[in-house]
Amino acid sequence: MDLHYEESGTGTPIVFLHGNPGSSHGWRNILPHVGGGRLLAPDLIGMGRSAKPDIAYSFADHAGYLDAWFDALDLDDVVLVGHDWGGALAFDHAARHPGRVRGVAFFETILRPMAWDELSPQAAERTRKIRTPGVGEELVLEQNLFVRQAFTGGVRTPVADLEPYLAPFPTPESRRPILAWARQLPIGGEPAELVPRMEAYGEWLKTSDGTPKLLMTFEGSPTLLSGEKLVRWCRENIAALDVVACGEAGHHAQEDRPKEIAAEISAWLDRHGLR
Repeated sequence: MDLHYEESGTGTPIVFLHGNPGSSHGWRNILPHVGGGRLLAPDLIGMGRSAKPDIAYSFADHAGYLDAWFDALDLDDVVLVGHDWGGALAFDHAARHPGRVRGVAFFETILRPMAWDELSPQAAERTRKIRTPGVGEELVLEQNLFVRQAFTGGVRTPVADLEPYLAPFPTPESRRPILAWARQLPIGGEPAELVPRMEAYGEWLKTSDGTPKLLMTFEGSPTLLSGEKLVRWCRENIAALDVVACGEAGHHAQEDRPKEIAAEISAWLDRHGLR
């Protein structure tokens, strides 16, 4: 199988999808505290211990490999939990397979296409550098800044042992999936092929009254995926939504608030009879 995954427990499948530049390792302190269910955490293609084929690592590529993984494991009637791009992939999967998804929990994720003026000046500058040919390659592939900064600056407390996050990306070539993900952030209508796909799952989020959803929020995250304005947008545009605050955290909140995340997921599952 192309995708490596961690698995424990029995019962309702609950699938945890990581983002960029993470892996299933990011769920290590959450899964033991969730409680019942068949808990599965795959490494996205090209990341963690999964295979690194010669592909573009587009959103469609990731979704296709996940679809094949779901089919290979015969996963049906599932609950999805997503962070960062993992949340976007969860929404996309649910929108395309609404009969197979019982609920979706998410945090610090990518909900919709954005405009450049929605970004802070710092985030806009960083994004433009990553998208610039040659500059992005130097920063992400050669200097490997994306991984190191994610788990030292993208958290409230720097991760003490970076090796499990660094190990899957020992060479510039092995870091291509990270750069591809970073360049797919949907801003200003680009990448154009991703916009209609996100609009489609946005429509599903808005109209899927029968599918419970959980948004976990955090104080102090410096990213473009947080803030009161975005939470208000979620309340107005996402059906059957519960919103819970989980304390202070950085973008990679699994490292800062694992027990709080696990507790809120567990309570939500029980509240809606999802396991």
